[in-house]
Amino acid sequence: MCRHLAYLGPARALRSLLIDPPHGLYRQSWAPRRQRHGTVNADGFGFGWYADGDPVPARYRRGTPIWGDASLPGIARVTRSGAVLAAVRSATPGMALGEAAAAPFAADTWLFSHNGVLDGWPGSAALASAPAGVLASMEAMSDSALLWALALDRLRAGAAPSAALAATIAAIESAGGTGRFNFLLTDGVTIAATACGDTLWYRDRPAEALGGDMAVVVASEPSDDDPGWIEVPDRHVLSAVPGRVGVRPLTAPVSPLILPQTAPLPNAERTPTR
Repeated sequence: MCRHLAYLGPARALRSLLIDPPHGLYRQSWAPRRQRHGTVNADGFGFGWYADGDPVPARYRRGTPIWGDASLPGIARVTRSGAVLAAVRSATPGMALGEAAAAPFAADTWLFSHNGVLDGWPGSAALASAPAGVLASMEAMSDSALLWALALDRLRAGAAPSAALAATIAAIESAGGTGRFNFLLTDGVTIAATACGDTLWYRDRPAEALGGDMAVVVASEPSDDDPGWIEVPDRHVLSAVPGRVGVRPLTAPVSPLILPQTAPLPNAERTPTR
């Protein structure tokens, strides 16, 4: 049910993140190696990125398979950024189709993706007990859009990114909801993610080919066979900036040892697209 990734670090061409890796997101659209549910992610794709000096991300989304977009390789070759979130989609039966239902979802400075399913949709939407204003903000009639609206409501109320994601899962489950809730969130400065029902990995190391500054990638699965990838245990939440990654159980209180959400992005700047 979808594959996604987020990157923070030195500016790089989007092609080097999405298409060039031997098992990158492009290939994962038809041949994922670690996906637990579904085998082909052909129901849309999207990526969002941040330009230097602009906290509001740009997005490129389509409701078609990523390999069917003839314009994508050229766009990804010349577009550069130090902060990216991308996804390929496998739609659950009964969910909305089309570009509006493809991640990443966006609001304010945020980009969001959901890999999983809220069981019983659309009847299970009542479990959310969401205010009308939250429901009105949904970009598409899908469980992912609903879950994003719930997380965004918490972010706007002042919750830290990882806390907003964990609280969204807790609220759904405490109301009797079930499903798989792998979330991925960035504001271009930090990454927050949850492993809850499917795979999640990260790699945090110097990007030698990009000047040696630290770069962190958080993804549904490794894009290559580099031994530096680390798997996040199920039912854990992750917070990251380049050079610093914290992982804790979903139900654990926030610890001072976990990454502060206000931490600056070290040794990396957003670079304008070209």
